[in-house]
Amino acid sequence: MSIHDHQCRTAQGEPFNFGALRGQVLLIVNVASRCGFTPQLKDLERLYVRYRDRGFTVLGFPCNQFARQSPESALDFCDFSVREYRVTFPLMEKVKVNGPGAHPLFEELKREAPGVLGTGMIKWNFTKFLVGRDGRVIRRFSPRDGELELREALELALDET
Repeated sequence: MSIHDHQCRTAQGEPFNFGALRGQVLLIVNVASRCGFTPQLKDLERLYVRYRDRGFTVLGFPCNQFARQSPESALDFCDFSVREYRVTFPLMEKVKVNGPGAHPLFEELKREAPGVLGTGMIKWNFTKFLVGRDGRVIRRFSPRDGELELREALELALDET
């Protein structure tokens, strides 16, 4: 199964056509509204605006599994992100990323790009997965990795054809 074959929903509950993103570079992130890393939404938006014309998309998936730092609905998270950080990249359904009920997309991402020492778990909010145009995970970034750490790998991925 390719990343592009997964079934997802938007924050509004509508089916999301992952297949329409074939050929694009993706950054898939589990996001939260009440986390110390939440200001990274501004950095993610800046990357999205800078590179979207080159075939880049950020996909944010709200997740409440880490210290209940995103208790609101996906729609409320959308409103918050737009209001506070002017987010325009796609925000998706609220998901679990670990354990029973983890979204199959995140199971696939973790399989393709395990964490430090091969761990399969996502340790915190704002874990980022860079996916190449071919649908393969290029790299996993930690929650601490921000815009500067992402930019070099992102530009290399965008330059690949």
